[in-house]
Amino acid sequence: MPVMQSQKQKLHALLNRGFNLLEKGDIRAAAACCQEAIQIKPDLVQAHFLVGLVALEAKDRKNAFSAFGSVTKLDPAHAAAWAHLAKLYMSEGQVNLADKALREARKVESDDPMVNDLLGTVASLMGEYDDARRFYERATGKAPKHTPFLQNLANNLVYHGLTSDAQEIFEKIVALQPESPQAHWSLSASGKAKEHSHIDQMHELAQRKGNHPRSLAFYYYAIGKEYEDLEEWDAAFDAFSKGAEQRRMTVEYDENAEIEMFEFLTQNFTADWLASGERGHDSVAPIFVLGQPRSGTTLIERIISSHPQVHSAGELQQFGLAIRRLSNYQDPKRFSAGLFREAMKLNVRKIGGMYLETTRKMQGDTPRFIDKLPQNYLYIPLILKALPNAKIVHLVRDPRDASFSSFKQLFADAYLHSYDQREMARHHARYWHLMRSLRERFPGRFYDISYEDTVRNLERNARGLIEYLALPWDERCLSFHQQKTAVSTASAVQVREPAHTRSIGRWRRYETQLAPMLEELQSAGVELPD
Repeated sequence: MPVMQSQKQKLHALLNRGFNLLEKGDIRAAAACCQEAIQIKPDLVQAHFLVGLVALEAKDRKNAFSAFGSVTKLDPAHAAAWAHLAKLYMSEGQVNLADKALREARKVESDDPMVNDLLGTVASLMGEYDDARRFYERATGKAPKHTPFLQNLANNLVYHGLTSDAQEIFEKIVALQPESPQAHWSLSASGKAKEHSHIDQMHELAQRKGNHPRSLAFYYYAIGKEYEDLEEWDAAFDAFSKGAEQRRMTVEYDENAEIEMFEFLTQNFTADWLASGERGHDSVAPIFVLGQPRSGTTLIERIISSHPQVHSAGELQQFGLAIRRLSNYQDPKRFSAGLFREAMKLNVRKIGGMYLETTRKMQGDTPRFIDKLPQNYLYIPLILKALPNAKIVHLVRDPRDASFSSFKQLFADAYLHSYDQREMARHHARYWHLMRSLRERFPGRFYDISYEDTVRNLERNARGLIEYLALPWDERCLSFHQQKTAVSTASAVQVREPAHTRSIGRWRRYETQLAPMLEELQSAGVELPD
């Protein structure tokens, strides 16, 4: 008996030490505690769970899957392990497996705030924003001062258009953590600034964060946004530039690799290639809305999804993930020449089939669904071949407005080219030339729609769009801003307004400061509207 008691005490001490080391960021020492505990008791659930947490911190997805899988075998009612598995499956595009794991976690009805927050994140990734809100509310109900949980709930409320409720929570977060960069940035985005007090507060905070580029980026982008609200254009541009400079320090943008990728796309995805080989999946359900970020894709998505026969599935990663899984392509870059080289070797019907299967949970109950991932424009030739009956809608916007709109937006982990004027413009030029070549090679296979013309002439363009999609006209498409469904993009606030022309030509307010961007666009031969 004393031996067993001693062993329990040792295991308890090992696990406590392991969790404490993980919290301090000492992954290697935390892993050693796990290994020692498992050697003493191989079926110790807490030790396997800690292995999973350590693997997540180390970005070791394989061992994280294995560890959380072991936990659920040893303890099928371990809600936290199921929740982590659900999130891992979602990140790999395996939505159906994620949904199964989510159902198992729900069976437990855990009141652990960490579990509910995690389940909210998974539900949000699935586009189930109502369910996500309920999970986040449970989490914050149990932990009302835990700022990461509050941030997730507030973001969800923004998606639902409940901006005043979200604003209250962002203000609460700032009160709890006065220096939180993300909370200040979110607070700025949730409403229109009417005076300078918050700007002054953020300037003061930025001065204290001299060597923290990620934090400074949040502050300066928020400051820029509020100066724009106040129509102080020079101050706004100065803040955006500082924010972009700080953010650029934190990302690794490989422009040469991007050039190689665009050259590969142009050289290999030809009309002859499309006409050759097997035919893809015959589904007519998908509608792809794509283009550059901040070019109006969310506006067009909302117009189309106002139609009763169409469901918006959000920004799906599944098409690219299907290519990765079928080719076993391991390069962590989301897009590369190598990825497209491997894609050309695959059976296109399998690509289309896997895409449809892995998006099934998010397709809704209507005959058609929208995939609104802007970067899918890189996959247009593969979509045409893998899903020949799908419809593709491409947003066209003045390159100067599109480029500047990206430059002044702080993105999460995408669009790494957008934090330097010249890099941004050269990227846009590559995109512009690619789209021109795709129009020439695949005439009539995708639908160009102008952002500017749509907001100026909504009904004419909406009718043309719905006709292209082979849907009967429905007047609700003109009242897209009255939709109650959630929007999880940077345009979540704007698309709840009627169509307006305020964003057309906004770059002109900054024409002098944008000289580097304009010079690059012109030298690259991009055609600019008068």
